[in-house]
Amino acid sequence: MSLIPFALSPTSVSTAATPVLASGPAWQPDLGDGTYQNPVLFSDYSDPDPIRVGDDYWLVASSFSHVPGLPILHSRDLVNWQLVNHALPTLSYVAGAPGHFAVPRHGTGVWAPAIRYHAGKFWIFFPDPDFGLYVVTATDPRGAWSAPVLVKGGKGLIDPCPLWDDDGKFYLIHGWAKSRSGKNNLITLNELSADATRVTDGEGVVIIDENKSTRGWHTLEGPKFYKRGDTYWIFAPVDGVATGTQAVYRAKNIRGPYEARVVLAQGASAINGPHQGGWVDTPSGENWFLHFQDRGPFGRVVHLEPMSWRADNWPTMGTGVASGAEKGEPVLTYKKPSSKSDVVAAPAADDEFNAPKLGLQWQWQANPLPGFFSLTAAPGALRLACIAAPSATSLYDATNLLLQKFSAPAFTATTALDFSGASRAGDEAGLIVFGYSYAWIGLRRDTTGVRLVQVSNVDANKPSTERESAALTVASGKVFLRVTVGADAKCRFAYSLDGKAFTPFDDELQATVGRWVGAKVGLFAASAPGSASSGHADFDFFRLTP
Repeated sequence: MSLIPFALSPTSVSTAATPVLASGPAWQPDLGDGTYQNPVLFSDYSDPDPIRVGDDYWLVASSFSHVPGLPILHSRDLVNWQLVNHALPTLSYVAGAPGHFAVPRHGTGVWAPAIRYHAGKFWIFFPDPDFGLYVVTATDPRGAWSAPVLVKGGKGLIDPCPLWDDDGKFYLIHGWAKSRSGKNNLITLNELSADATRVTDGEGVVIIDENKSTRGWHTLEGPKFYKRGDTYWIFAPVDGVATGTQAVYRAKNIRGPYEARVVLAQGASAINGPHQGGWVDTPSGENWFLHFQDRGPFGRVVHLEPMSWRADNWPTMGTGVASGAEKGEPVLTYKKPSSKSDVVAAPAADDEFNAPKLGLQWQWQANPLPGFFSLTAAPGALRLACIAAPSATSLYDATNLLLQKFSAPAFTATTALDFSGASRAGDEAGLIVFGYSYAWIGLRRDTTGVRLVQVSNVDANKPSTERESAALTVASGKVFLRVTVGADAKCRFAYSLDGKAFTPFDDELQATVGRWVGAKVGLFAASAPGSASSGHADFDFFRLTP
């Protein structure tokens, strides 16, 4: 669409009225009849690891360089989950480099974590592939977590998981990232100190080496460590995120040798992978397995599989539970786990900005500064400061994008923007869909006034510049903005003056992944590079509907 320099008025709008309504979850796995549908989390909670403590289930996932990090989710039935906390309010664990995550470092940071409960405390071990393996602890998962402690330093150490053995010894296993260490397809075992905060045997010992195996598996990663009876178990995916399978290893001695077999594979199902996850049981003794599936722009969504133990003391998952097969396939629907809970829930997506804190669904691209936002300057609205953009050509490396995960297979996100606080040329704000490719619709001030614009960057991972592909001169700084994301991940932007009649605006965007993450949707305000702008944008709400 070429630039159209005319005043925007209600008479220029012509489309069916679609009011801005508050909504329930755009995806609900609980079918309400005692069954559920997968995925149980239609959001990018990659590398999920669950535990049960009493009647409560807790789950953690990777968060990379997004802030806050290390999300903690809670459920009473393994189907209905809520996001209740983050273990890392900021990313400040790198010794001697407090400003390391002051800027986005796409794909780095917090990789696959493991959560465990021991001695009255919750423990989360997480890796940063550039620095090493860390641990944080808490007595209440919803409360404050301890500062991260470096358990084992080094490059390429990933996917740690602890085991407190029956004899009182503490152990930790981890995988390797070839991009940092030059090796992978290995699982290394270390002994830990009595307080589980440092390794006591140096480099440790390799207990599984698929490079020397006749199985032909590659990309062994994401190990989860258990002991059942007198047998040690390592659940780990092999052969890659989008195309691999879930394997299980077992041994009578913690150092091996380990036998192995595949217990869950795509087979004839539509669930590719299926990839990394964890085993959890119910109070009544049922066994379940949570894992992720790579859905491209929609991220790595979380599935729940029934699991059982065969007579030969191997587990089977998915459809294998019903058939007794050695290897099962993922289920699309199934009977819910036994539970006393009748709560139906899903992680929040909407935000009316009436609370004293941002909703837990929101994350920045790196550690934010205090002046990035306010929830009190304009009561009932989110005020974003027009922070200087990092470059004149792209928002890809902007810290101050406030984003959340895609949370349904198709949805519409709507917000209301008041841009009257924009103070100088170069200020801009709007609704953005973000990945390697991104686009936004919003308002931009220049020397002649304020324009409604759509801006896109077809691949921020390559040298490119943003393209302003549509513009309308506006007489007011207030507008409703909308993006509709289809099942094909194509995003169609629209605007409205009254919040009822929305007009499509310019070409669609094909949403894309980011570095190890799915696409995100959210809000931003910015100013020209080098600007000392004191302008701001106020967003009245953010609502997501099916």
